[in-house]
Amino acid sequence: MKPFKEAIISANDKTTTPLTYADAGVNIDAGDALIDDIGGDARRTQRPGADASLGGFGALFDIKAAGYRDPILVAATDGVGTKLELAQATHNHRGLGIDLVAMCANDVLAQGAMPLFFLDYFATGVLEGDVAKTVVAGIADGCIDAGCALIGGETAEMPGVYPKGSYDLAGFCVGAVERGQMIDPKRTKAGDVAIAVASRGVHANGFSLVRKVIERSGADLNAPSPFGGDDIAPDATLGEVLLTPTAIYAKPVQAVLDAIGGAEHLHGLAHITGGGLIENPPRAFAKTLGLELDLTSWVLPPVFAWLKQMGNIDSREMARVFNCGVGLLIYVDAANADAALAALEGAGHKAWVAGHLTERGDDPVVLGGIDSWEA
Repeated sequence: MKPFKEAIISANDKTTTPLTYADAGVNIDAGDALIDDIGGDARRTQRPGADASLGGFGALFDIKAAGYRDPILVAATDGVGTKLELAQATHNHRGLGIDLVAMCANDVLAQGAMPLFFLDYFATGVLEGDVAKTVVAGIADGCIDAGCALIGGETAEMPGVYPKGSYDLAGFCVGAVERGQMIDPKRTKAGDVAIAVASRGVHANGFSLVRKVIERSGADLNAPSPFGGDDIAPDATLGEVLLTPTAIYAKPVQAVLDAIGGAEHLHGLAHITGGGLIENPPRAFAKTLGLELDLTSWVLPPVFAWLKQMGNIDSREMARVFNCGVGLLIYVDAANADAALAALEGAGHKAWVAGHLTERGDDPVVLGGIDSWEA
């Protein structure tokens, strides 16, 4: 045991040694450098109403300059779930930025609002500038596709909360729609047609189950994809296919609105995210109605067929967890179906009539032809 005087001197040596934030694991210089590095990505998202500059305490957006007269603002926030784990395992980060924008912007669209601006939150244990820059570049890609400006965000370095090499993402999107032009599910009625708009793979939901399938099957994310498909490159790896970014639907939805005469004729729009084809469709039609969905109207995409087979997943569980090939459901009067389909196809998105609304029965969604997924 040290003598009392020696112990005091030793303690003083420790407490008088100057500490810095870097000693605590936070690199201020790296954070400052990142802001400089991502400035160009923010600038390429500029649009009327925002100059997309970074670095202030708050970001500004001019609604009037964006062309709105009497707007209602619509906001949405989301993340990308455990898709993060696959991206980090395969060092494939850029698509997550697109996912982040898509998950928020597509929710804003469900009210008929067009995305205006976006902010992100990037949290990590140790800031790796190249990774963060790649993610933000993907966010900018998504913002351009959605027509919104990246006007700000937060980068949080939190050693002890996140382990080195990991990070988390969250996003926040605001859109606007003129008063009286919102999509109102109360307009839905029995006989309305349900138009499905194709997804681009798994999107950013259900990845805890995806990861469980990979764990059970022993599949190698870096090996060539074990299945093909029209949208899958011949040399794509399994990881690349699973990480295909979520589709952003702002442009096709605007095309539909233009083609059918505005929001009063687009009765409902459901973004198919967590809850799949069971829980999401009823959020966009009246509570007195039900949806008869014809699962034979499309072929289960190869990535979902593979997940189903490798995980021995029940068909109804598939429909409850995944989008199963449908990114949006749009409800319109049957007389407007052809115009809506043509607009969607013209905007570069595969679409088809997948069902119709009826008076509510025992279940809000009836999955017709579910046995076809067992083949």
